[in-house]
Amino acid sequence: MTQMNLFDYLREPISITKPIRLIELFAGYGSQAMALKRIGAKFEHYLICEWEMHSVASYKAIHMPDDNTDYSNGIGSGQIIEKLTKLGISVDGKTALSENQIRSHSYGEMWRRKCYNNIKATHNLVNICATHGNDLKIVDTEHFTYLLTYSFPCTDLSVAGKQMGMSKGSGTRSGLLWEVERILTEIRDSNGELPQILFMENVPQVHSQDNMPDFRKWLDFLESLGYVNYWQDLNAKNYGVAQNRERCFMFSFLGEYNYKFPNPIPLTKRLKDYLEEDVDEKYYINNEKAQKLIQTLIDNGTLPDTIPKSEQTCVDGTICEPGRREIANCIKAKYDAGISNLRSDGNCVVESS
Repeated sequence: MTQMNLFDYLREPISITKPIRLIELFAGYGSQAMALKRIGAKFEHYLICEWEMHSVASYKAIHMPDDNTDYSNGIGSGQIIEKLTKLGISVDGKTALSENQIRSHSYGEMWRRKCYNNIKATHNLVNICATHGNDLKIVDTEHFTYLLTYSFPCTDLSVAGKQMGMSKGSGTRSGLLWEVERILTEIRDSNGELPQILFMENVPQVHSQDNMPDFRKWLDFLESLGYVNYWQDLNAKNYGVAQNRERCFMFSFLGEYNYKFPNPIPLTKRLKDYLEEDVDEKYYINNEKAQKLIQTLIDNGTLPDTIPKSEQTCVDGTICEPGRREIANCIKAKYDAGISNLRSDGNCVVESS
């Protein structure tokens, strides 16, 4: 956690008064844009950078639902294939599709044109490795506040992954952080205008003992550009969401500004407040492990012998001393919903039949 000193309190409190132009690197479906909307911030979807086409389709559907422009109109089939290949689109977030894959019948003309239209509608730079400083089009910072988000992949940091780290040159997906360094360096070296605010959200392991040297290098780099950094681990359960989800948040401000993270608020919701009354049968677990779990819950007093009709009880999805849950476990990547041996995995709802 950032060490606060007297100098921090002498800094000017950050206050955004100019229109925000939002630039989302590693945009996904635009969760950070969604957050800005929810707090009532006035901003412009200026640019995104996201190569995974399912995420781009979601971004467009969520944030630009009324843009039905056919940007591919007048462009031949071969040109569309060429453009998508050059952009480096992906469908799995791991590798770019080759020209032959994009051309194949498994995708088809309609899909290719939809991908192209989604890219254009979302102002998408697509490939972070092919994005350069001048592509961000940061101009007239006297009249606009440029907010750049760069919540880079946690794949190689998370405890649910292989924990291969984020070192520069490592080739890991978490190592894509250093593409942001390259882009910001290009802006600096060309005497361009840097974004006034940077924002990152990632798993707490971003500053673990193994990753701290790289995290420190990143902080030092941002400070060399003139940013002041504030970072802290926050848990969703302390901010109104009934889920035990801890993440590291970092704001970097260009100039000497003071920032304090919001204080925790009382949790008024429980997991059951989010449950739907009518659930499709495909989501129900009916197997030997589930019966063992339910019996264990009855034996340890978590569940009564007979559950009143229509009553729902939330529990952790484990066969090892399971218990009732009012705050949901964080659903991990690669976790196959069902019954686990780990108390930190999964959530189940037990109800009368």
